[in-house]
Amino acid sequence: MSEFPDAEYLVLSSRLIPDRDGGYTLATLARARQMAAAGVHEGRGPLLLTLDPGTPEEHARHRAAFAGRDLVLHPDRMRNLFDEAAAPHGGAAAWIRAAAEPGAPDPALEYRRVSDTEGRPVLGLPVIAGDPDWHVATAPVAAYDERGHVAGVLEGFGALYRAWLAYVVAQLRAGDADRPVVVICESRQLGELLAGWDDPALRLVHAIHTIHLEPPFTPDAPTNPLWSRWFSLAERFDAVLWPTTTQRADVQDRFGASPVHVVVPHAVPSAASVTPLSDRAPGRVVMLNRLAPGKRVDHAIRAFAAVVAEVPGATLDVFGEGAEHASLQALIDELGLDAHVALRGLTEDPGRELDAASVFLSTSAFEGQGLSIAESLAHGCPVVAYDVRYGPRDLLASGGGVLVPDADIDALAGALVEVLGDVERRARLSAEAVVAARAVDPAHAMTSLAQAVHDVLGRPSRRT
Repeated sequence: MSEFPDAEYLVLSSRLIPDRDGGYTLATLARARQMAAAGVHEGRGPLLLTLDPGTPEEHARHRAAFAGRDLVLHPDRMRNLFDEAAAPHGGAAAWIRAAAEPGAPDPALEYRRVSDTEGRPVLGLPVIAGDPDWHVATAPVAAYDERGHVAGVLEGFGALYRAWLAYVVAQLRAGDADRPVVVICESRQLGELLAGWDDPALRLVHAIHTIHLEPPFTPDAPTNPLWSRWFSLAERFDAVLWPTTTQRADVQDRFGASPVHVVVPHAVPSAASVTPLSDRAPGRVVMLNRLAPGKRVDHAIRAFAAVVAEVPGATLDVFGEGAEHASLQALIDELGLDAHVALRGLTEDPGRELDAASVFLSTSAFEGQGLSIAESLAHGCPVVAYDVRYGPRDLLASGGGVLVPDADIDALAGALVEVLGDVERRARLSAEAVVAARAVDPAHAMTSLAQAVHDVLGRPSRRT
């Protein structure tokens, strides 16, 4: 495994809340843990910075929940902008007043006040409802003085975020103004606001978590509108970390090749041991995903009506929650599959479910990388998945599962019947799965990330 260069490391996320944002939260926390294991900051790992405007009490509960699930190694290395803004006046909140310019709040807007621990206002946040581009708005953010009067304004959330990050970086560089700092930005919205951060000793590395395309998710499909502005700024990041080779290739074919674009997968550790087929329920299929339209769990349920006709003992357990719970349960009832298909809700131990299953099923319309597929491979659980962008084809390139033409429910049912009905094939796929998972294990991912950091520190910042 490559060593990370000597530098200060920050991982920046819009928010990190237990059981929110699907695989994004788990992948972000996992990257920080894996960096710690690779020796970053002598095993303490990077600082985890968040920007969601919850209360200090809420953030303390979040950190405790993550620590209780072993998702963070050092909760004290998680910092939040608004927690520090709420510190007593004269403390951390001084950075707000130092960054403010003369001005006043917008009288046409409603403002949400953030107060310090003594109840005095510190910030006034403009409420910009219903606008997906609220984060780039320049509506003034109010800064208050120690008497509770408006002392000035910051130009939008971007100015507020940059002021706090500059304050954090200055703390880390105490005594060494030129110390290199590497910020791994995990959020597209934040990346857009930081693309102009021109600190010459700072390197901004942007991690990608999801697809950039609109339906039908082909390489020439329209770019998601939320990504259009981001692509105009992509060359200003020192590196962009794409989770799959296919997505990077599609982006470079469309927008031009550049050394900025590198492949660093979201890593999934190997299971401590792989459960043998003899200890797995022979007809058990599992899914691990949100109950959201893009996951197309209804396809899985409809396919299972055909599966149980051929494999009467087959069962499908769906782990996850979401807005489609009621409609999916209604479909199960309509098809008379109550004895075979169950919506199990959230699980805190997905590995246990994968160890007990014969097949993992994915019917997503799109993926970022397919973390649940990668986790299934690591547990030696064969995969049946729609062949969609991005992830399934990359992850199954060296075996471990069966790809099915996108949205072909009959082919999906056929693949499930074949795998469930053929013990020798399941055994072969299980062995292949363990090997395939090594391509996204932490050692591989951290070697790729450390090399990317070496490269960006070896050349000037792209923003100076």
